[in-house]
Amino acid sequence: MATVVKGRVPADEFALYETLASGPDIECEIERIVETGDDVVMPLVWLRGASHEAFETALAEDPSVADPSPLSELDAESLYRMEWVADIQLVVQMLTGSEATILDAYGADGWWYLRVLYPTRDSLSATYDFCEANGLTFEVQTIREMDGNPVGRYGLTEKQYEALTLATEQGYFSVPREIDVSDLADELDISHQALSERLRRAQRVLVEDTLLMGTRSDE
Repeated sequence: MATVVKGRVPADEFALYETLASGPDIECEIERIVETGDDVVMPLVWLRGASHEAFETALAEDPSVADPSPLSELDAESLYRMEWVADIQLVVQMLTGSEATILDAYGADGWWYLRVLYPTRDSLSATYDFCEANGLTFEVQTIREMDGNPVGRYGLTEKQYEALTLATEQGYFSVPREIDVSDLADELDISHQALSERLRRAQRVLVEDTLLMGTRSDE
């Protein structure tokens, strides 16, 4: 069964360590990552927390990076295409040895935070074995089975999923709102307060799992 794993890797065991260490507020977020063979990975990377000039200097001096090319420069962030050519053994193993998909990767504060989709539990075990054999760290924080149910996919409980689904179907999130929380609670046969808390917790789970993975607030 497919499994989604959230974990973290020390930045000094991963690509872009020198870039991350070049400023206290620098963050990296992967837009897309592709393994191209010959132990080279080509990601699209958002860099935040420093000037465009500072990023140019840091990338030029980072031994894990080759051919960085700016694609977009906004006020607060820069998007680069680059090659990762060093400290990427773990990424290559995940993409090739375990046939995994890296869903998210975010670097800040001395860590890279990863969310990885493994096709089987055995493929996750292969990553464990690889790390142990090569002195690398993949500190797993959560493991979630993908059984085809959105409940498992996003970390919701069955009751949270039921409440969110019914609220959406009944127009609770519509503008203007088509049903109030009291009537919605009656349909679920729970109290107004219980439903309010259930919806808040469910929305928090979704936001943390899909939007805040690895951000500075996700400690």
